[in-house]
Amino acid sequence: MDLSSLEPEAIWKNFSSLNAVPRPSKKEERVIDFMQEFGESLRLETVVDSAGNVIIRKSASAGMEDRPMVTLQAHLDMVHQKNNDTVFDFSSEGINMYAEDGWVTAEGTTLGADNGIGVAAIMSLLDSDSIVHPALEALFTVDEETGMTGAFELKPNVLEGEVLLNLDTEEDDEIDIGCAGGVDVTASRNYAAEEVTGPCIVLEVGGLKGGHSGMDIDKGRGNVNVVLTRLLLAGIDNGIRLIDIDAGGLRNAIPREAKATVAVNHKEDYLEEVELLKAQILDEYKGIEEDLSIKVSEKKVSGIALSSEDSEQLIKALKAAHNGVYRMSPNMVGLVEASNNIARLTLENGRAEVQCLARSSVKSTKYAVANQLKAAFELGGLETKFSGSYPGWQPDPDAAITAILEEVYQEMFDEEPRVVACHAGLECGVIGATYPDMEMVSFGPTIKGAHSPDERVSIQSVQKFWNCLKEILKNIPPH
Repeated sequence: MDLSSLEPEAIWKNFSSLNAVPRPSKKEERVIDFMQEFGESLRLETVVDSAGNVIIRKSASAGMEDRPMVTLQAHLDMVHQKNNDTVFDFSSEGINMYAEDGWVTAEGTTLGADNGIGVAAIMSLLDSDSIVHPALEALFTVDEETGMTGAFELKPNVLEGEVLLNLDTEEDDEIDIGCAGGVDVTASRNYAAEEVTGPCIVLEVGGLKGGHSGMDIDKGRGNVNVVLTRLLLAGIDNGIRLIDIDAGGLRNAIPREAKATVAVNHKEDYLEEVELLKAQILDEYKGIEEDLSIKVSEKKVSGIALSSEDSEQLIKALKAAHNGVYRMSPNMVGLVEASNNIARLTLENGRAEVQCLARSSVKSTKYAVANQLKAAFELGGLETKFSGSYPGWQPDPDAAITAILEEVYQEMFDEEPRVVACHAGLECGVIGATYPDMEMVSFGPTIKGAHSPDERVSIQSVQKFWNCLKEILKNIPPH
């Protein structure tokens, strides 16, 4: 749909152009080329570093030459998720967007407002010849969603800005000054599986809301791997044998859909128990997961199955693994300090793998969560590895840029903003480790349902965010 009638026109124009370019994490070649061509078309200094980050610099507008350079930062990649019944090829198609009831959303897929609106706002500043601003340095990073590779590989002495504005948060009344770090936890095992034939049972769980595995972890939403494990656990006394499992998706998204095929020795007993459990689960999630569905069917299969003993051990390890909030912060009211998301569960041809993302704003509790998972999985006979660790961002409430944002926000909207830390991973922590003297703050428009096909961004909020961003740049004080 054409979004050109929406305000601010510049942002929606640039967002539409950006969303026409496929840009999954780790496959950002086309969007890197797109952004490089954009910078060069404006005759601005444009650099692509060895990681694929794009840096574009623009001189200060008249009268602002004595202000420190501001680095504007957003990431180019987006989470690719779609509903099972949506036919869409993320590798070749642009996102199909539409506006409805004050929101912009997509047809059955993620929208990419995370972090595409931030990218589009920076593009709009670079493209303007009328906005008042100090010297600008645009930093468009890659692979934020699946490892923050671009931020990690950013070299020292590349950035010239003294202040960094990260445009990657999702509530328009918040100023973020801290975030969680994270570590990937992966457990796997190759089992000596055996051939199985005959009638089997297929379990399908779907319709869950999903969402951001950091920002939405405390909302009580269902995790499909947790639900599926409960259904599998009911089969242990009935001699269950696991054949295959395909459940969940990306580590940073609360998983929504799962399918498993199992064989059981006492089929009728198991089916009866599953039906009782199904009713209980649907009742438990009533009011928060209205579209949750659990389907149980039978089919004849020929495949590889784990033994009853190995199946029991794996199921119990999954049941023991922590999912959800691990600890609330004792220092900031309402902030999740530590959590885990059991994101992906697969079993195919005897190989099982479990992928988790443990988060915390405190390094010690990040590894407390990770080691609790390791203990559960290794007791279940799985090899467990940690990877992709990234640091949190320690809050500095006394930073000068925070005070500027607070003052600008209060003057513009006649209310005080909420100064917070978030449970998502922001690149500020990684960049700050390389550039410790750079003041940083993060803000953005209101985005709901990030990392899920329900993702949407408030049109009014984008206007608010844009006006606030321009006013902040105008109020950067001289050296």
